[in-house]
Amino acid sequence: MSNKISPIIQAAELLKIYQAENLVLVDASNGKNARSNYEEKHLAGAIFVDADTQLADIKDFSNGGRHPLPAIEKFAETLSNLGISSTSHVVVYDDANGANAAARFWWMLKSVGHNKVQVLNGGIKEAEKIGFPVNSKIETPSLTEPYTIVNWQLPLADINEVERVSENENYLVIDVRSAERFNGEQEPIDLIAGHIPGAVNVPLTSNLDEHGLFLLPAELKSIYQDFFQDKGPENIIVHCGSGVTACHTILAMAYAGLAIPKLYVGSWSEWSRNNKTIATKNK
Repeated sequence: MSNKISPIIQAAELLKIYQAENLVLVDASNGKNARSNYEEKHLAGAIFVDADTQLADIKDFSNGGRHPLPAIEKFAETLSNLGISSTSHVVVYDDANGANAAARFWWMLKSVGHNKVQVLNGGIKEAEKIGFPVNSKIETPSLTEPYTIVNWQLPLADINEVERVSENENYLVIDVRSAERFNGEQEPIDLIAGHIPGAVNVPLTSNLDEHGLFLLPAELKSIYQDFFQDKGPENIIVHCGSGVTACHTILAMAYAGLAIPKLYVGSWSEWSRNNKTIATKNK
């Protein structure tokens, strides 16, 4: 398989290859009932990855936010435990159109140099629509040799960089949360409502059509190039509430053929807990 595979795979494509020997299908649904939902029903052959314990190292929210990245050694161990080797073709899905946390796992795999990884367009709902088999069998991965990882390779921004550049016209900070959260009208998760001063709001729902599927690459490219103007990826930072759903927008950008910008993993959950300046719609 070419290194140029699309970051998105359609349900019909997956149905043709899901039983291939080197394919690892992963359910990355997140939320308090994610594991029990998996145990009740998942795509045939899928293994479960826990966004809280395997895709993050949750400690003090004020230091790294609600879903900070795990230590690189820990993630290597997770990949081995999931039966993923450097030659595996990994397809990830979730129950939220790829936003929670299939795109996060995609980003993490891409960031350690794993090219053969795709997110299922439309997630489990879309697969079920076309008759993809589902069951409740708990899959036991075949452990592989430790996955050799040196470091995260995709660009990251920390809270200090975000504070330094967020109001600089040569930079672009994109907040993918809903308009209501961005404008400070509501905050169902974190302690303070509002947004990072200078940030622009492009809700991740902008990436999807009315059926919950990603827009065509050309459409996504048009949307984001309007925001980018002449800014390079090194001057663009994407964030959300806790560094998970921001990856959905980075995935959309990659699908559009655009260069991958910086991810601010700490996101609003970290920013809002560190006495930083808060902006709202009325300020």
